Amino acid sequence: MYAIIKTGGKQLKVEEGQTIYVEKLDAKAGDKVTFDKVIFVGGDKPQIGSPLVDGASVTGTVEKQGRAKKVVTFKYKSKKHQHTKQGHRQPYTKVVIDSIKA
Repeated sequence: MYAIIKTGGKQLKVEEGQTIYVEKLDAKAGDKVTFDKVIFVGGDKPQIGSPLVDGASVTGTVEKQGRAKKVVTFKYKSKKHQHTKQGHRQPYTKVVIDSIKA
C-alpha cells in the first residue's frame, strides 16, 4: 500500500517503512507526526481524492532535524568588479513512515 501526500508545498509518494526528507516541521526527534493532506491511496482498492481523500492519514516518526548541504550562489558582473557570494543551507526533517490509514 502506498499514498501520495502533500507537505511543505510538495507532493511525495510514501510507503510504510520508508524514510523521507520533508521541509522543516515543528517537532522534535521521536515525536509522532500525522499528514492529513492525502491526495491518493493506492493498493487493492485505490482511492482518488478530489482534492483530498476523506478520512485518510499517514503517520510517521521524526528521526531527526537537520540542514542540507550548502548551496553557493555567486552573482558576477564582468568588467565592473562587482560580485556577490552567498551560501544557504535548507533545513529539513527526516521522517520514517509508520502507517497509512485509508
